[in-house]
Amino acid sequence: MWDYSFAVPSLLVLTIILLFYFSLPRLPIRMNGNFLNTLIVNSAVIFLDIVSSWADEHYTQHTVAVLYVLNALYFAFFFARAYVFFEYTANVFRLDPSKKLLQGALLRLPFIVAIVITLSSPWTGLVFSIREDGYHSGQLYNLVYYIFYLYLIFSFFVIFAYRRRVPRRRHRYSILLVNLLLVVGITARGMYPRLLLMDTFCLMAIIVLYLTFQNPEFYLELRGPIFNSTAFRDYIDENNGKLHHKALGIVVHNYHEMRDIYGGRQIDRGISLISNYLVENFQDYLIFYYRKGRFIILGDKDMPMEHAMGLIGSRFDQPWTADDLELYLEAEFVTVEMSDSVESADALLNAMILAMEKADKLDATEPIALDRLAIESNEKETTVKRLLEKVVDEDSAEVYLQPIVRATNGEIVGAEALSRIRDDSGNLIPPTVFIPIAERNGRINKLGEQVFEKTVRFVKENSLDKLGVSWINVNLSPIQFMRPDLDERYDAIIKKYDIDPRSIHLEITEESMEDDSFLRRQMQAMDAKNFKFVLDDYGTGYSNLTRLKKCPFINVKLDMSLVWDYISEPDEILPNMIQAFKHMKFTVTAEGIENEDMANIMRDIGCDFLQGYYFSKPLPMEEFIEKYST
Repeated sequence: MWDYSFAVPSLLVLTIILLFYFSLPRLPIRMNGNFLNTLIVNSAVIFLDIVSSWADEHYTQHTVAVLYVLNALYFAFFFARAYVFFEYTANVFRLDPSKKLLQGALLRLPFIVAIVITLSSPWTGLVFSIREDGYHSGQLYNLVYYIFYLYLIFSFFVIFAYRRRVPRRRHRYSILLVNLLLVVGITARGMYPRLLLMDTFCLMAIIVLYLTFQNPEFYLELRGPIFNSTAFRDYIDENNGKLHHKALGIVVHNYHEMRDIYGGRQIDRGISLISNYLVENFQDYLIFYYRKGRFIILGDKDMPMEHAMGLIGSRFDQPWTADDLELYLEAEFVTVEMSDSVESADALLNAMILAMEKADKLDATEPIALDRLAIESNEKETTVKRLLEKVVDEDSAEVYLQPIVRATNGEIVGAEALSRIRDDSGNLIPPTVFIPIAERNGRINKLGEQVFEKTVRFVKENSLDKLGVSWINVNLSPIQFMRPDLDERYDAIIKKYDIDPRSIHLEITEESMEDDSFLRRQMQAMDAKNFKFVLDDYGTGYSNLTRLKKCPFINVKLDMSLVWDYISEPDEILPNMIQAFKHMKFTVTAEGIENEDMANIMRDIGCDFLQGYYFSKPLPMEEFIEKYST
């Protein structure tokens, strides 16, 4: 006799999960398809486990054919259960067992062979047989255990071999727990075959999958029956390389202003109404919402964009009403055509969001078309952002040194420390590319501090006198300069390495001088700790002689654009300006010197120091030591 007290409740709970799962929209991605297969197969296994066991108990009431069919179906789905759990595990680690034809066939072969052997049982009796006295296990009955353990071994191999593909520890532990529950379940089945215990452990595994990965609400926007930005990213990432889609971006014009006018609750209800409208009228397409009144309709390459924009525009010409709600909103549009692949879903999404913001600001009468160049530009920026995160986290920024020479004799007197980062192929990324991005996302603070510390360490570990260097300039971004604790952080690094702070000069740009009072307070705090300042890129920003006079600079660096402009069209302005600087006790450095004539001209009009490719390009610290050691 079999005990159904575990199996029947398991089937009921699984039925509730199935009904709830089908009641919500599901994103058409592989993981959702795998989970649906897992639900269906496990439901069939539990149902057939109960029915076939009951029929075997009452074998006299059924024909032999019915008993063979019920048991054969049970074993066939049981073997399939082993495979679908393995397939889901592989999918968590971004592996697709069916992607490669031969590999997929080999992985499915064990359970297919087991099913064939099971289906032959009416004639061979290898797995089970039905005799006059009822059901009997066959010689190969233990195949049910061997196959299940085999796929569990495959799963544990995937979990440990590809664990780095899943960055979230919670996800790794959850999928490990799922497979441990399956181990306990198949072991319990072998020890207590009459209790039908395994179905309960499989149900527990499914619940863990559901709670960790599969709750449809993970992908749904709370204010409407549409998908969220996470769903967009996962869909694009999975289909990357085979994208032949059109996307229509819709942005509610002046969203923040509308929120102020109507109130947050009313606008949220409006977003819900818009979501319902889009779902009802574009049922063949995927609808996504990305905060702040921005929607994305994702369709195939044949989606009629003009018709869609006309339909949506006409609807926005009317108020959005419901009960006591009446909203008057406007919409702007962005069109995108995607093909082949993009760097990442984040890059594509960022490009679309920027384009929608542009459409909103411009109050565009025509839709903004997002072309391939704009997407590629955002892809590159996303790549640089990722590299910056890695560089900052690993403290792997490189420091190059470019010599600064005395104008009168061309001998090295100082150097400028310049940060460099590399891409995954080891190629240097231009600072004009990564510095602005680092300033926008705030990583410039840690990056700048790491460059400062590596420069201080260089000063500590090397004799500047032997290199002919009296000081090294380190750049301070305007973002860094705004830190109220900058003096304390940099002073702590100086004390850590026990060097003279006067051997490090801090370069700040004219952009940092926008706030006079803060500039003076910050410089006074740093000056009190013996730091010296250089004004970088003079001629590109806000400074004037009156403001410079109030600041404790020791040197002014003329921006290369100012130098090149003077070289091409000499006048009296720059020489007089240099003399004014020298009268104010500032030394002057000319940047961008590329040949001997430029060096001579800038020397003759009074520059004290020169810097540029004519003397040397920026060098890695090791090469700098090798070149200038005496």
